[in-house]
Amino acid sequence: MKKDTFSRLTLIGVILSASSLLIVLQMLHIQSSTKHQELSQWADEEYSYAIENYTPERGNIYDRWGRLLAGDEDVYELGVMLEYVTNPDTIARTLEGINGLTYDDVYAVVSKEYDAEDSIYAVITDFLPSGVIDVLSEIKQTYEIENPYGKNPDLPSLRGLIWSSHLKRSYPENSLASNILGFYAFRDRQEGLGYYGVEEYYDNLLAGNAMDTFMPRNPYLLESLPEVPAGASLVLTIDREIQAMVEKKLDEAIEKYGAVSGTVIVLNPENGDIYAMATQPRVNLNEYWKYQEQFKESTPFNRAISETYEPGSVFKVLTMSAAFDAGVVDDETTYYDSGRYEYGGGTILNWDRKGHGEQTMQGCMQKSLNVCLAWVATEKLGKDKFYDYMRAFGIGQRTSIDLGGEEIWPMSVPGDSDWYPIQLATNSFGQGIAVTPIQLAAAISAVANDGKMMKPHVLKAIIQDGKQYNTTPQVLGVPIKAETARTMTEMLVQSLQNETSLALVPGYKIAGKTGTAEIPVQGQYSTDLTNASFVGWGPADDPKFLIYVWLEKPEASPWGSVVAAPLFSDIAKELVVYLDLPPEDALQNLVAKEG
Repeated sequence: MKKDTFSRLTLIGVILSASSLLIVLQMLHIQSSTKHQELSQWADEEYSYAIENYTPERGNIYDRWGRLLAGDEDVYELGVMLEYVTNPDTIARTLEGINGLTYDDVYAVVSKEYDAEDSIYAVITDFLPSGVIDVLSEIKQTYEIENPYGKNPDLPSLRGLIWSSHLKRSYPENSLASNILGFYAFRDRQEGLGYYGVEEYYDNLLAGNAMDTFMPRNPYLLESLPEVPAGASLVLTIDREIQAMVEKKLDEAIEKYGAVSGTVIVLNPENGDIYAMATQPRVNLNEYWKYQEQFKESTPFNRAISETYEPGSVFKVLTMSAAFDAGVVDDETTYYDSGRYEYGGGTILNWDRKGHGEQTMQGCMQKSLNVCLAWVATEKLGKDKFYDYMRAFGIGQRTSIDLGGEEIWPMSVPGDSDWYPIQLATNSFGQGIAVTPIQLAAAISAVANDGKMMKPHVLKAIIQDGKQYNTTPQVLGVPIKAETARTMTEMLVQSLQNETSLALVPGYKIAGKTGTAEIPVQGQYSTDLTNASFVGWGPADDPKFLIYVWLEKPEASPWGSVVAAPLFSDIAKELVVYLDLPPEDALQNLVAKEG
């Protein structure tokens, strides 16, 4: 019996020894084989390294003189590691009042029960500035000295309270130029999106390129963090001081004249640079999430590029320019104004409902006669030439300005189902045709710039990898000849001077045109509700600026000559100082001395 047992044990021992030998041999085989290398590499990659995504710092946005308009700043998320919280009461009392937190809000978060699977960390608040964190850090250290590890529950302790930094988009000027800049909203710490304005249009440039990289899980293997190039920074054509001045003047005019809203564009007609673009309402970009409270219903974020309206008599600049350029009228052309003009089944009346007798084209523009311009469009230009010129001026088309959110209203032309012959007459003086302020400002800038229409833009330069790349002005088209442009400019100079207009700027030769457009209500034009406009440029002999003004539904007066023209003058008087433009008499004296 004992012999049999011994024999069985011996057999088992032999089998186990043989198995062990086979395992050892197999291990030696694996270590020397390619398969082992693959498994080892897989194990290293799977368990020693992880793919981390690094988002670059978003590029800054500056005005034309390098003053910061948008940038990133470090802020902090505040939370608790629930496992280590020993005194939730201390944490709640310490944080009460920070970011609007209440004691109960904080206590409810920090007193949550720790669970290794479902409840490890809890967020208390976010976007705290570094100053608050510095104070919390000092308090926490003091409590830790007095009550190490928070072991004594009767003593204060902030054990478990932690914070981590991340970037937040910051706008140091708050609401200044908010309609131009737009805003950047974080969807989470690592990813966000630009909305409206520059932030939307140049989102990809500003964001830069995120980087995926293998990072060791073992901190001792970490040699350095990857360097992720920041996004490109942008230098705008906007002048911060001019923008601030224009916004202030616009706000004052809206209040003074009881307007619903207003828009002002200041640009350089020579190259399309936008110096300022002010609208109402505006929003503090550091509290961008409140913008829907101010931009109610269908109110555009930037009326200058997104809202269409019937411009009224400022449109006459384009109609008369087209007629002179086509050679169908000249300085000697006259028209007898009876005060009424029948065309296309409708009757055109002047703004004052009066007739003004025999008029030259100068008189037609100076007195802003609707019937005269309707006659010019219908009898002299004709529908084909009129609409060809309007297309050349970009009416009904986007300017492609480099801001997110540009909108248009298509221009109805002969052959369209919604076009009728009467529209040729009404379109001639800016009725029944819709434009955006930037669209009409760009079109009329061709008259100020010897017939060349420059693309309006807000980007002056891109800064990337330590180098600056300046943008090149673009010509959108040449709708009229230089001679025509100069003729129209002089005609509009004379119109303002002969009227003793409220738009005049002492010491400077200014060209300009008023506009008063009745607003249609339920298909009928209302004399009580108007859009009041003015467009002007100067110095007329060598224009360096063009200002477009639009006030919506002013209560004090419906007329552009009464409410929009003075706003133009107020802005222009300060603008010539900002741009260092000497008065005409100073230039004449200088030329005389040099001669």
